[in-house]
Amino acid sequence: MTFQSLAESYLKKSLARFDTLDVLLKKDDYSDVIREAQEIVELCLKGMLRYKGIEPPKYHDVSGFLFEYRDKFSEINDEDLRKIASISKKLRKERELSFYGDIDFIPTESYTKSDASEAIEDARFVLDVAEKFISKTI
Repeated sequence: MTFQSLAESYLKKSLARFDTLDVLLKKDDYSDVIREAQEIVELCLKGMLRYKGIEPPKYHDVSGFLFEYRDKFSEINDEDLRKIASISKKLRKERELSFYGDIDFIPTESYTKSDASEAIEDARFVLDVAEKFISKTI
C-alpha cells in the first residue's frame, strides 16, 4: 500500500461518512453530526498529508502540519488553508464533548440544529478541498 492509496482510502471513507450527516440531522441527532463532521475533517487532513508522503501524527487536529509543510500544499491558497485549520481546531475542541459529554454537559441537549448545520458546511468545505487535492482514482 502506498501513501497515495491510503490517502484515497481516507477520502473514500470521508465521502461515505458525509452521507450519514443528513440522516443524523433529520433525526435531530446534532451531537453526533458534530462528532462525525470532526472525523471527516480529520480523515481529510490526514489523507492530504499522506498523499504528499507525510506521516500524520496520532492526534486529532493535524492542521498545523499543513502549515509546517506549506510548500507541499501550494495548490491550496492561504485563505482556504487558514479556513481549514480553523475548522479543524473548532471541531477538535468539540470532539469528546459531542460524544461523551460531561457532568454538566449533556450532548443531546447542548447542540442545536444551527450547530449541526454549521458542522456540515464546514465538513463539506474541507471535503471539497481534499477531493480536489487527492487524485480521483477511487
